Amino acid sequence: MDHSGHGMMMDLPPFTLGRGLEWSTDPFFLVACLLGLGLYGWGVVRLRRRGDAWSAGRTVSYVVGVLTVALVMCTRLNDYGMVMFSVHMVQHMVISMLSPILILLGAPVTLALRALPTAGRDRKGPRELLLGLLHSRYMRIVTHPAFTIPMFIASLYVLYFTPLFDFLMGSKAGHIAMMVHFFAVGMVFFWPIMGVDPGPHRPGYVMRMLELFAGMPFHAFFGIALMMATSPMVGTFEHPPASLGIDALSDQNAAGGIAWAFSEIPSVLVLIALLFQWYGSEQRQARRKDRAADRDGDKELEAYNAYLASLNARES
Repeated sequence: MDHSGHGMMMDLPPFTLGRGLEWSTDPFFLVACLLGLGLYGWGVVRLRRRGDAWSAGRTVSYVVGVLTVALVMCTRLNDYGMVMFSVHMVQHMVISMLSPILILLGAPVTLALRALPTAGRDRKGPRELLLGLLHSRYMRIVTHPAFTIPMFIASLYVLYFTPLFDFLMGSKAGHIAMMVHFFAVGMVFFWPIMGVDPGPHRPGYVMRMLELFAGMPFHAFFGIALMMATSPMVGTFEHPPASLGIDALSDQNAAGGIAWAFSEIPSVLVLIALLFQWYGSEQRQARRKDRAADRDGDKELEAYNAYLASLNARES
C-alpha cells in the first residue's frame, strides 16, 4: 500500500524512540489539542477570578491527558504508525485507554458546568445545551454498559480482522476518523466507570469495577491472537518498507504484546482511582452523619439509651 497520500515517505529510516518523538504534526489533532487546552485553561481562570477553587491535580491530569494525544498524533510516531503495526498499536492503546482516563480525571464536564454562565430565563446558551446533552436519550444510550462494552470490544476485533481497517488506512481522512473513533470509544467506556463528571449512568463502585473488568479479558485475548499468529493478519502492515529493516510477522507479534500489556495498565490506574473515590465517599458520608448527629443531639443514641432504661425498669 502506498502511504504517500498521507505525507509519508516510503524510505523511513529504522525506528528508534528518538526518531519517533521528532515533531511531525497532524493539523487536525494539533488544533484539537490546543483548543482543548485553551478551553480548559479559560474555565480554570474564570473560576479562580470569581474566587472559586479548582483542584490542581485535576488540571495536571487533564493537561497530561491532552499531551498524550499530541505525543502519539503530532510526532513521527504517527508517521511510523502508518507502516509499523507495533507503533500503530502504541497509538491505539494510548489514545483509547490512557488519554481518556487522564482527561476524565480532569473533570472537564464539571469544569464547564461551573465556568459557563447561565443564559437567563427562557434562553439557551452553551451551558444549557451541555446540560441538555447530558440528560438526552442519546447520552443515556452511548454511555450504557450494554453499548459501551460491546463497542469497546468491536473496536478491536471488527476493525482489525475485517477489510475495514485497510480501507480506513487508505486515506488521511479515514485514518483521522479511526483515531477519533478510538478516542471517543475510550471516553464513553471509562466515563461512567470513573464517575468524576456528571452523566446519565452512575452505578455503584462494585458495579463500576465489574464494568471495568468486563472488557479487559477481550483486550488480552486480542493481544494474544496477534502474538500467536503464524502469518500477518492485517494487509496494511503485510509489506513494510525495506528501509525499516523489520519483519512483518515479528512486528505483528510485538503489536500483540503491546495490546496485551496495555490491557493491564489502565485497569490498575482506574482501580486505584475508584478505590480513592470510594474511600472519599465513605469519609464524606461519615462526616455528614456526624454533622446530623450534632444538629439533632444524636437522637438515635438518646432513643437507644431510653430503650435500655425501659428494659431495666421492667426487670426491676
